[in-house]
Amino acid sequence: MSTRAIPRPASGADRWFGIKSKIHAKLLNSLSPDQLKSLTKDGVREQVGNVVENLIAEDAIPMTVTEREKLIEEVLDEVFGLGPLEPLLKDPAVSDILVNGFDNVYVERMGRLQETTVRFKDQAHLRMIIDRIVSNIGRRIDDSSPIVDARLDDGSRVCAVIPPLSLIGPVMSIRRFGKKLLSTEDLLKNETLTTGMLDFLSGCVEARLNIVVSGGSGAGKTTMLNTLSRFIPEEERVVTIEDTAELTLQQSHVVRLETRPMNIEGAGAITQRDLVINALRMRPDRIIIGECRGPEALDMMQAMNTGHDGSMTTTHANSARDAFSRLETMVMMASQHIPDRVIRQMLNSAVHIVVHTTRLADGTRKVTGIAEVGDIEDDRVLLNDVFTFERTGVNQRGKVLGRFAAAGYKPKCLARLKAYGIHLSQSIFSEQYEVKDK
Repeated sequence: MSTRAIPRPASGADRWFGIKSKIHAKLLNSLSPDQLKSLTKDGVREQVGNVVENLIAEDAIPMTVTEREKLIEEVLDEVFGLGPLEPLLKDPAVSDILVNGFDNVYVERMGRLQETTVRFKDQAHLRMIIDRIVSNIGRRIDDSSPIVDARLDDGSRVCAVIPPLSLIGPVMSIRRFGKKLLSTEDLLKNETLTTGMLDFLSGCVEARLNIVVSGGSGAGKTTMLNTLSRFIPEEERVVTIEDTAELTLQQSHVVRLETRPMNIEGAGAITQRDLVINALRMRPDRIIIGECRGPEALDMMQAMNTGHDGSMTTTHANSARDAFSRLETMVMMASQHIPDRVIRQMLNSAVHIVVHTTRLADGTRKVTGIAEVGDIEDDRVLLNDVFTFERTGVNQRGKVLGRFAAAGYKPKCLARLKAYGIHLSQSIFSEQYEVKDK
């Protein structure tokens, strides 16, 4: 779906917004607030069409049929939707919408950022749309609370920042989630990982090993966590804990918990750590935390060490080793009285596998490392690479080339997999797979 506006001279942009504002005002004047609440987009379409026709006749505005239909649609979006952003939200290829001020909007398609011609009338127009998003979930954004995280009806995550924190006026980012869940076949087709890597990870989940998925923003951590969750047996009870609900588990016995920010009075906040502590009382077989980013890492680690094997979480990191170091830091945030040596020992026994995902320069996402947590030597926890991704270059179209390679290390967890009746071919720990130059 194209998001480009109808071609018109740059000097006519303000005129276009002026026409829309007139129609919008006439429509609002003709309807009471109660009528607006009860009307639907389709129900008011004819009324907007009549207002447009009258305005065109009164002001003798030259306008083609296509422009007329687009004008009606944009006015409806102003009344019932998110204004200029509606066409972008209807485009399934758009994964991120980045609003850098009222006249500068970017989108991400297929992992690549692209500038659009979408714009708002002015800063007040953009602020009105942000206020509409925030008010729909009972939150507020003003000088005393200039940052807000929210969620749209379709599950998309919204982060908005207004002045004085933003120096370019109101800004907003929308992280969208595809309606179609990627299957394991999709990941293999996209060369996100190899069949051998998938077999190993699925075996680790079934054998109830504790797994941490690491990576940068937009690297595919949540997608990987959703994929791994497919291998959890149907009869197990799973409790998920998230700041903003993103996980989509396929099992039927799932309890989903979400944090709550503080209210207007500055009280009533429920943190991830509160939910982890509460989840331990809910008889979970596994606990899945959408992302560990603070003191909740200590409670998650204790859960992994006290009979909740098979738990999983994600964290931001540059590599598998960095992820383990970050977990150490987050546990220290929870309690500075625990000696470093004890923290490493607890993490060493709690976490078994670290999966690292990366978004490459060409926009593709790949599992670039799978490591098994090893022994402690010289006050360091050793991570043993099981699989890696080695970059070898870039082709003429900008596609990143490389190969998935087994590190030649035989994981110690294979004995546990065997005890669960999972027998993997030894050949997967010596294979190499070249990424196809499509």
